Amino acid sequence: MTEEILINVTPRETRVAAVASGVVQEILVERSSGRGLVGNIYMGRVARVLPGMQSAFIDIGLDRAAFLHVADIWENREGAKPIEKILAEGQPVLVQVVKDPIGSKGARLSTQVSLAGRLLVYLPHDAHIGISQRIEDEGGRAQLRERLKELLPADEKGGFILRTLAEAASEDELRSDLGYLRNLWSTLRERSQGAKAPQLLYQDLSLAQRVLRDIVSAGTGRVLVDSRENFQKLAAFAQGYMPQLVGRIEHYTGERPLFELYNVEDEIERALSRRVELKSGGYLIIDQTEAMTTIDVNTGGYVGSRNFDDTIFKTNLEATQAIARQLRLRNLGGIIVLDFIDMQSEEHRTAVLEELKRALARDRSRITVSSFTGLGLVEMTRKRTRESLAHILCEPCPTCGGRGEVKTAHTVCYEILREILREARAFNEAREFRILAAQSVIDRFLEEEAPSLEMLSGFIGKRVSMQVESSYTQEQFDIVLM
Repeated sequence: MTEEILINVTPRETRVAAVASGVVQEILVERSSGRGLVGNIYMGRVARVLPGMQSAFIDIGLDRAAFLHVADIWENREGAKPIEKILAEGQPVLVQVVKDPIGSKGARLSTQVSLAGRLLVYLPHDAHIGISQRIEDEGGRAQLRERLKELLPADEKGGFILRTLAEAASEDELRSDLGYLRNLWSTLRERSQGAKAPQLLYQDLSLAQRVLRDIVSAGTGRVLVDSRENFQKLAAFAQGYMPQLVGRIEHYTGERPLFELYNVEDEIERALSRRVELKSGGYLIIDQTEAMTTIDVNTGGYVGSRNFDDTIFKTNLEATQAIARQLRLRNLGGIIVLDFIDMQSEEHRTAVLEELKRALARDRSRITVSSFTGLGLVEMTRKRTRESLAHILCEPCPTCGGRGEVKTAHTVCYEILREILREARAFNEAREFRILAAQSVIDRFLEEEAPSLEMLSGFIGKRVSMQVESSYTQEQFDIVLM
């Protein structure tokens, strides 16, 4: 399946879409005002040590202190010492961000530095040589490890992880990546000497550069960039670090916007919706909360051609592909609960679970999938290091505050009646009470609730008038004493 990478650049925002067989598979967004922190290396200062949580808050120069757990302190990887024996308030510490601030949580840190290249990840503090789990052939893994060992100098104290792309790399490419990472670490060590905390020592590559480093592979046909300046920057970056990609980077000069030409804009809109339509007539309902994401599968208008069990089975099979794609498109992470349509057949359950795992195999994030629970749910996790697409592009609704629902006009009417009664008892000197509310609420008072308003006015012995406030939401109202 040939893949195309589309890069849309505007002065303050970069968007990337991965398209395979004409279908958008992944969308990434980075804004200069909110650029991700994952991979950044800081000289931080210990702001507070929390022995009860075996954690520490580290000041790295952000609005919120970052979080370091004792298990992420590389020097204490055996867990022999409590954190209060390792860190003290005010102490400088070299740290790397491993998870962006998400929601109300600060960035998560580690003292184990890792520097990513295209083929290798360098671990200066660890002499271990690891292999990407995506390289499954044991013979190939052993051979790849030996190839790298032959290139390492005798005095090498650091370790490496061989990335998936290393499997098809030449010796010269491995040697080039190796030299780049060693030089980068040498520069970082020099910067850290005498650095005053908090201070940024190293910032990870921009989104467009990370795409070349991490996503572009042998299966990528071309990389289209719609900005001449950024095309030239990416070509120069590729020439210096991955010359084999230079010929695949193209400057898009068409009249139609790049994302519009490939229908990416429409796909972004659909990726922000709760409901995802399936070709069969079924659909998914996706609800994202801070704690977890739930995905509910429904048959909708699909009735099948044989029997109900067959209809359910086919809908669930189709849903596995849609779920895997939506996880990548929306960058959903953390705990995810899948509610497939109930299947009586154990054979059908096994087939759906296997199809789901195959569909998820293309994902670049680390994923774990459990079997069906007793309630017929599938629980899974997807590693979350950056905000989801919805959290980048959207904010909670100012009307409902993120509940997804608003009080009905009738409910607001009864709240207003109770409030007028309360204020009439507290402020007996008022001559009139004026209701300021949204049009929908005033309409109810003029129609169905007119008798209620009249009865209240008679009970308190005061006139009650109404005024429409077009700027008010349905839940907003004020009672003005005249």
